[in-house]
Amino acid sequence: MGRARLAELHGVATSYEPAPGRTVQVPGDTVVAVLAALGVDASTPESVREALDRHERRQRDRLLPPCVVVRPGKAPRLSLPEGTALRVRPEDGAPHTWGRAAAGTRGADGPLTEARTDSAHRGGAHAGGVLTGGAHTGGLLTEGTAADGLLTAFAALPPGAHTLLAEAPDGRRATAPLIVAPDRMPLSPVRSHGFLVQLYSLLSARSWGMGDLGDLADLAAWSGRALGAGFIQINPLHAAVPGTPGAPTDPSPYRPSSRRFPDPVHLRIEDVPEYVQLRGRARERADQLLEAAAALRTSVLREGALIDRDAVWALKREALELVRTVPLSPGRRAAYCDFLAERGQALEDHALWCALAETHGPQWRTWPGGLADPRSAGTARARAGHLDRTDFHCWLAWLTDTQLAAAQRAARDAGMGIGLVHDLAVGVHPSGADAWALQDVFASGMSIGAPPDAFNSRGQDWGLPPWRPDVLAATGYAPYRDLLRGLLRHAGALRIDHVMGLFRLWWVPEGREPTEGCYVRYDAEAMLGVLALEAHRAGTVVIGEDLGTVEPGVREELERRGVLGTSVMWFERNYNGAGAARPLSPGQWRADCLATVTTHDLPSTAARLTGDHVELRHRLGLLTRPLAEERAADAVEVAEWLALLGRLGLLPEGPGDEEGAVKAVHRFLLRTPARMVGVWLPDAVGDRRPQNLPGTWDQYPNWRLPIADAEGRPMSLEELVASPRLRELMAEVARLAPRRAAP
Repeated sequence: MGRARLAELHGVATSYEPAPGRTVQVPGDTVVAVLAALGVDASTPESVREALDRHERRQRDRLLPPCVVVRPGKAPRLSLPEGTALRVRPEDGAPHTWGRAAAGTRGADGPLTEARTDSAHRGGAHAGGVLTGGAHTGGLLTEGTAADGLLTAFAALPPGAHTLLAEAPDGRRATAPLIVAPDRMPLSPVRSHGFLVQLYSLLSARSWGMGDLGDLADLAAWSGRALGAGFIQINPLHAAVPGTPGAPTDPSPYRPSSRRFPDPVHLRIEDVPEYVQLRGRARERADQLLEAAAALRTSVLREGALIDRDAVWALKREALELVRTVPLSPGRRAAYCDFLAERGQALEDHALWCALAETHGPQWRTWPGGLADPRSAGTARARAGHLDRTDFHCWLAWLTDTQLAAAQRAARDAGMGIGLVHDLAVGVHPSGADAWALQDVFASGMSIGAPPDAFNSRGQDWGLPPWRPDVLAATGYAPYRDLLRGLLRHAGALRIDHVMGLFRLWWVPEGREPTEGCYVRYDAEAMLGVLALEAHRAGTVVIGEDLGTVEPGVREELERRGVLGTSVMWFERNYNGAGAARPLSPGQWRADCLATVTTHDLPSTAARLTGDHVELRHRLGLLTRPLAEERAADAVEVAEWLALLGRLGLLPEGPGDEEGAVKAVHRFLLRTPARMVGVWLPDAVGDRRPQNLPGTWDQYPNWRLPIADAEGRPMSLEELVASPRLRELMAEVARLAPRRAAP
């Protein structure tokens, strides 16, 4: 019982429900290992008792919780001795006054707003002189404030990351980060449609072997102007862990080195202003690299080669080394300096990791001379010795940031209401820059994944270290805030992969099977509050990928907070437990969602309609039932949807018309109340192949395929926009989706 209580106090679940009515107990060794990763020793009954005692003493002696989160109508839970003075140090340092500040109140850092919990405010729920419970729990008390004004006092604080200070009558003092957040995320005022695309797969006649930010800007400008599109959703552009001889770069955009900075492999080299100023031998070499890039592009688009990220980066890196020899103009030098100052320590750490990885390889745990510790004396010396390479990687981050900004400007200039929808991966590679620079924030010896379920009896281990919820709170969620702020710099919306991770994550101890993991809970009020704060500052829409196992109440809370869900047509069925789950009619869909037919992890629509995806999985040995049985089940599912489309009058082309059926499913989406309707770009030209086939590693070319037509012939961006099939589909979409007020 003691260990279970200790686990509960730290948000560690000792059981879970893989299905309604079925409870599975978490192995005791797992609970001990997870608690250890949180800095709690539960290995023996004695250590459990000591840990419980420490927790009780800490709670008793603490004036303020590690972090305080406030939003309109919902004050934090605080328990303060009567007479405790509360003050607020605003984020911007400017004095703010709520009610009457106590005479003479002035902190070391300037004017501070003060309030005091005393007997004059017995309209609150006081018990033994402690402010607890009720609507006034945690209210900021000011002299003369009436009971009804306690919540109002907190609500008067401007949104931001402030500091709350408390001083008890016995002389105890405490400070805590104070996050004041809007109640909801921003929402787009109009319904919109747009493309979903993996950027690397979108090659143009100017690409260097994979899609780049110039291609993204071109697609945005064209689709906004010619098709009336309101957004383009892309894969995560996070920086990857670099490859080494014999170990190529992991092409998955969902296992990055850093989520805080984009990867310069996405740069359009010719769009860097200094490129045109190359002269002499540097110009000759740049022209040779351009020819090599053209050959690489041709090998993908015309010869059937896979996208080779490492080959692309080798060419671009050499070209960028040449470009860097050209001095920046005074204006661009000033802009670069501003970027360095704005991104600060995070950028310096990221760039230094990149420089050290060039010398020692990306496995930072094996680096010599104390370099595995970013704050060691050895690392301090390395900073001084790697100034040039560190500056090179800072410069790359700046160039990439400027081209991201240009792509978003191109989207908005083309009339897009949202523009770019960036994607936030659920975690980072354990050998990457973020895991090195933010070691204290990540749980050592743990990775996140998914528990066993009806689709995967063995569970999943994604190999990504989780954030420690206790450290996040102690830092005022600063790493999370900084991450979001960086991603939202040039975004009209943000998609959050596995958004359920804001509530809980499945932790798997190192060396154990995914079935031996457990859930660890995060402070969803704080995680959503920080998200709302940064989205509010940036004016961005937030989309949550809420597919798969979702605990009760999560989707409802996300909807209340203005986070759009993700609704994929094939999964939208009436799962009421009474008989077969039938497809949902359009009017039964939720309005607050991004509606799509498919995603990068699912079969393309053409493959689904024809059953090609079943044949692919059969060839790769991924089926769990005989081929004939899988074919039959898949055919029944497709027939159900086609029958519904026919009854609704959405399939005038009749049965057997593949292009007509692809149009029909998009007509269906546009009949739902969904705020956003996404068209998977490969669907528009009949591509049969998924970009990622879950459950495979080297059996299938995940994340390396260019967009192709129905025959598997790769298509350039120029060929895509000229495709009659694409134009007919998007003309139908534009006809049925005029820009109008959202419900």
